[in-house]
Amino acid sequence: KARKSNQTIIFEMGHHSIAEHAVFNLDIIGISRLALEEIESCRLASYTEKSQRYVTLKGDFFIPKEITDPESIRDFKHLIGIQNQFYGKTFSILKDYLFQKHPDLKKQKRLLEGWAKEDARYILSLATEGQLGMTINARNVEHLLRRLTLSENQEVREIGKQIFSLIKAVAPSIILFPDPSDFDCAYKQTLRDHFGAVPYQKKAYFKPKIIQYTRDGDDIILASFLSIYHSIDYSGAFKRIKKMSPGRKKEIFKDLFDKMEFFDTPSRDFELPSVTFQAVISASNFAQLKRHRMATLITGDYQIELGNTIPDSIRQNGLDSKFLDIIEQTNQVYQKLKKQYGKPSDYILTNSHHRMVIMKMNLRELYHFVRLRDDEHAQWDIKCLAQAIAEKVKKIMPFSSLLLCGKSDFMEKYEKIYKSKPKYHS
Repeated sequence: KARKSNQTIIFEMGHHSIAEHAVFNLDIIGISRLALEEIESCRLASYTEKSQRYVTLKGDFFIPKEITDPESIRDFKHLIGIQNQFYGKTFSILKDYLFQKHPDLKKQKRLLEGWAKEDARYILSLATEGQLGMTINARNVEHLLRRLTLSENQEVREIGKQIFSLIKAVAPSIILFPDPSDFDCAYKQTLRDHFGAVPYQKKAYFKPKIIQYTRDGDDIILASFLSIYHSIDYSGAFKRIKKMSPGRKKEIFKDLFDKMEFFDTPSRDFELPSVTFQAVISASNFAQLKRHRMATLITGDYQIELGNTIPDSIRQNGLDSKFLDIIEQTNQVYQKLKKQYGKPSDYILTNSHHRMVIMKMNLRELYHFVRLRDDEHAQWDIKCLAQAIAEKVKKIMPFSSLLLCGKSDFMEKYEKIYKSKPKYHS
């Protein structure tokens, strides 16, 4: 009876939102890091990904089924063996190095070992297996299924089929459009047809830069509040705010932030101004960046021409020469596989390899991003990204970004502005 009712409400009446009340929890085990990235690109779902700090590397890597000839499979396995062996050696060296560097943290063995693994894992391949817990409602399952079906990797397409099979067995009446439409199928190919043949010169690496932002962001936030509070036309409120002196505007924002704590979130007025930035980042950096799903994140392919990130700890321990040697071997195998198999060659690339991203965040989301990623406990790679973006935002929205900083810097920043400590401080 319920299924018949769903058919009427969802299919005939078009009230698809009721499918959001059906929620599924899935445990996805033994899939590659590359596949995890595609699954987690679905914005409106919740994910808990097993950290690579807990990966044992006892043969747990994925071999794509597209690679079929014995020689390529042998090359693939051999190279991953080299990468994993270097990871084990590097982890051991970095662990000793960090224990010597941080004698005050010797009792925090797991913390120091985690740091060592974080840097050692830059040599691990995207074929390394991981585990993911996912919570998703039926409406968003459709979006996910369509996206997975269009993947260029067979592993991802098969995961989509398995998810659909599991959910269809228990809730067959609420999945309306699991297959990609003609529009979905043609979209990327149309862009490739127009831009694919243009020869562009690629830079090996360039720093994050803001490519677009909302001008007068500070004024827009204040004008929004003034317009809503007095129920007056926004354009009139904006003109009033524009006439205010910079000192007066700064005073208002200082009063707004006066009671703020490190865990507080600015009001929704801060969602009106936004910043779009472009960066070339490592796969390790991207693994964390992709978790900020309230933002708009556009990603390019991993490309060996964009270079690699080498952790400073690897350089400081004289391991960079061997690291680069393995990267060179990786790039050679990658190029060989790409000529024969195309996209599945990405599996052999490492966490150090780069891709380009374009990301748009409103100021409210930026506060969350910087609080979390510019913190003393944040991983250094994404911390550098967060710091770079925060410094640029402070120049274009100086008053609304007064307390834009990492959690660990919040008390110092607050005290500098207000000459007193926040309520919650150590």
